[in-house]
Amino acid sequence: MDEKRLVITIARSYGSGGLTLGKKLAKELGIPLYDREILRMASDQSGINEELFGQVDEKVRTIFMSAKGKYKGMPLTPEYSAFTSDDNLFELQADVIKRIANTQSCIFVGRCADYILKDRPYVISLFFYASEEDCMVRLRKQVSGTDQELLKRMHDIDKHRADYYKYYTGHEWNDARNYDFCLDTGVMEYDKLIDVVKYYIESKNN
Repeated sequence: MDEKRLVITIARSYGSGGLTLGKKLAKELGIPLYDREILRMASDQSGINEELFGQVDEKVRTIFMSAKGKYKGMPLTPEYSAFTSDDNLFELQADVIKRIANTQSCIFVGRCADYILKDRPYVISLFFYASEEDCMVRLRKQVSGTDQELLKRMHDIDKHRADYYKYYTGHEWNDARNYDFCLDTGVMEYDKLIDVVKYYIESKNN
């Protein structure tokens, strides 16, 4: 692994606390975290309205879900009619992720970053998940709504993330084989979870 650079990707089930863990880990390691900032940066780089990126953020709108592994690694330029297509919006975000990873240590949350950066030796990919019960405990504290509404939201968002991952990578989002390290976040408090992740990172670096 490149000792001068550490890039961590985080995939997470909804309610697992993945984003919170990512922010805490970024603070502990002293490196930036990129989540929705990717949308703004892709907008700035391409000139396409950020709202369009937001409409397809970790979700697939096409009905042709039989098409898998759509990521090509080659974003189109403005002269192409498909420049603002959903697939090219993904390609433009992926290009931003690669550019950032080329220059600094950082953490990426979601957006298939693990797959986009899969061939880079300095990248560590993490997947955070929790039982439905543990996710509900967190969601009740963070999101308003009845248990039935929260449960539906959880299932819908996880389905969007799974479909998105499958569509662009051709792989199953919650398959442990896609990641370096998977962690059940319901088994301990955030600080201890961070300690576990840091230990893993240090072990992999040695």
